Amino acid sequence: MNVDPRIQAKLLDLAAVDTELTRIAHRRRTLPEQEEVQRLEADRVGRKDAAVAVQIVLDDLDRDIAKLEGEVDAVRKREDRDRQLLESGTVAAKQLTELEHELVSLTRRQGALEEDLLEVMERREATQADYDHAGGQVDQIDETLVDATRRRDDALADLDTAQQRCDADRTALAAEFPGELLALYDRQRSGGGVGAALLQARRCGACRIEIDRGELSRIAATAPDVVVRCPECSAIMVRTKESGL
Repeated sequence: MNVDPRIQAKLLDLAAVDTELTRIAHRRRTLPEQEEVQRLEADRVGRKDAAVAVQIVLDDLDRDIAKLEGEVDAVRKREDRDRQLLESGTVAAKQLTELEHELVSLTRRQGALEEDLLEVMERREATQADYDHAGGQVDQIDETLVDATRRRDDALADLDTAQQRCDADRTALAAEFPGELLALYDRQRSGGGVGAALLQARRCGACRIEIDRGELSRIAATAPDVVVRCPECSAIMVRTKESGL
């Protein structure tokens, strides 16, 4: 393939743009800001789950408190009724003795229930403190996540801008090459290699391998407009004054 050396030299500009596009794509895949957002999101889920678990314990304790309060209230009402009967003076002696025994039992029962109620209420107070702490952690990570998301979005916006600029540059550059040369360049790149690179100081700029003297002599004897390729990596080798041929 024969192409004006000046056109071949522009392949280096195209390769530079493609290298930048590759760098942008790599940065987009490995964006530290995105990794930070994902880490915070996972952390938030864990902390939210912890808060929900504490909330479930709070709900259970509230039910226990409501049940105990109901039982205490029932005992008090029974005790009030028995005392009213005792004070009415209308009960027989046998019933009077039974009421007195029942009042003693009710007093003990009320005391035991109130102790249980106090214990559950203390547990609830401690659990509420745990819940408030868990909620505070969720609020804190929410604030951190908002900031991390903003920084991630800013970084992505910068990448989008850089990619748009490179895409425009590539489109403009691609229009300057013969179709056959551009197709060769793109095929080389599609295989994961560098499409074109400078031949400099006996080394291919793509694979950095030093070319042996015999091959270098053959290239030196080739007309300037002939497109040559690296014998090792097949990249198009652009020859300039820096090639030393």
